[in-house]
Amino acid sequence: AATALLAAPAALEAQQQQSQQPMSFFVTSVGRGDGANLGGLTGADAHCEALARATGVTNRQWRAYLSAQGGGGQPQVHARDRIGAGPWYAAHGQILAASVADLHGDFQRDRNQINKRNALNEKGEMVNGRGDSPNQHDILTGSDSHGRALIGTAENTTCNNWTSNSAGSTMVGHHDRSGGGNSSWNAAHMSRGCSQQDLVGTGGAGLFYCFAI
Repeated sequence: AATALLAAPAALEAQQQQSQQPMSFFVTSVGRGDGANLGGLTGADAHCEALARATGVTNRQWRAYLSAQGGGGQPQVHARDRIGAGPWYAAHGQILAASVADLHGDFQRDRNQINKRNALNEKGEMVNGRGDSPNQHDILTGSDSHGRALIGTAENTTCNNWTSNSAGSTMVGHHDRSGGGNSSWNAAHMSRGCSQQDLVGTGGAGLFYCFAI
């Protein structure tokens, strides 16, 4: 009986590890190093893929959670339409949201679990937030709270569709849901500019969200 009691916790732990879902969401541990010039959506997606691959995750397709403005024959792109249907899980197995509607609170607000404890990077590490040094909670999105492209120009809402670090600005969210009058994970405030210096100056590092589709 004593042996069975000792074995029970170990068996339960093994079962929990087996049932843990693989990572399908992370905050990039590093940006592209050139402010909001990510090489467009294609470059941002490739950055997600490379970071995930470096951790050994090679069997998933990744998309950056970024919107883009239309023009020049290109359609407008909404971040919410790029990331698949869900559900999405953090590196430690916590579910972030079961669906696109839950992620964005389409029917009920605060249905997602994106916060400092759960919005981990691809290595499973916490990302610096408000109160940490340096604060890096500004996450690039170029989106409104429902995950759609903002009204405006590419230069003024997405740093020229993620190809510029010299002009304009973009919307950022707060992964830690903290700071200022708006603690939205995807639409907290506009950045000061698009350069690395500008992004760092308001509490960021050019990081963005990656979702497995």
